[in-house]
Amino acid sequence: MDKDLLDKILSSVAGSENKGQTAEKVETCTLSQCNLTEFVGAGIGDTVGLVIANLDYHLHENMKLDPKYRSIGIVSSRTGGAPHVMSADEAVKATNTEVVSVEFCRDTKGGAGHGSTIIFAAEDVSDARRAVEIMLSALDRNFGNVYGCDAGHIELHYTARASYALNKAFQAPIGKAFGITVGAPAAVGLLMADMAMKTANVDIVTYASPASGTCFSNEIIVTFSGDSGAVRQSVLAARDVGLSVLRGMGQNPVSLTKPTL
Repeated sequence: MDKDLLDKILSSVAGSENKGQTAEKVETCTLSQCNLTEFVGAGIGDTVGLVIANLDYHLHENMKLDPKYRSIGIVSSRTGGAPHVMSADEAVKATNTEVVSVEFCRDTKGGAGHGSTIIFAAEDVSDARRAVEIMLSALDRNFGNVYGCDAGHIELHYTARASYALNKAFQAPIGKAFGITVGAPAAVGLLMADMAMKTANVDIVTYASPASGTCFSNEIIVTFSGDSGAVRQSVLAARDVGLSVLRGMGQNPVSLTKPTL
């Protein structure tokens, strides 16, 4: 995707008041720009990845971490919730780490959705750092299934095998196919959820609305599980109706990177 177009879409999702001003360029920082050993990298959605090799004892206690873990990896963003959890799920599958915390906040720089903070815990700092690296590298791919425009956004996420990050964030059955649909404004999300549940034989896992289960974001978020083919079919059906409604509002929702579904 053209860089200028990506900047404009990110600015729209963030609800920028100045329509003529493009969003700041999203670039991965290099170590020459930040020489802290704790700095791992940065990515789309104003995401930053850090590690702490030996967490302070008092913080460790207040965070209620298992005593065997002395190192943590932290990934935090201004824009993005589900794409980050999907990326964290890939990271935890590939490393000797545990996802100990997934938190969402009301953000997207004034837009309709969330920001997020995800913490990995590890006995060895190299494992924590590797988890953060894998998560950051997966973000562009998972943001491909986020479509944004000035009127709102939709998100679609699918995995054939959910792991511990999705379980922590959305109570996903571990090892099972899992899908997520998100729509904003919330009415779009509800129509998407209804279509997803009616399209195939899937089981609803969680339902979140602006006043319940979200951080007062203008979204409805539904997650579901079932046979892998059924889950994927439901996600695709939800995508089609979500895009149709946003287009009916006079908008042209575009993937933030490159769609994978």
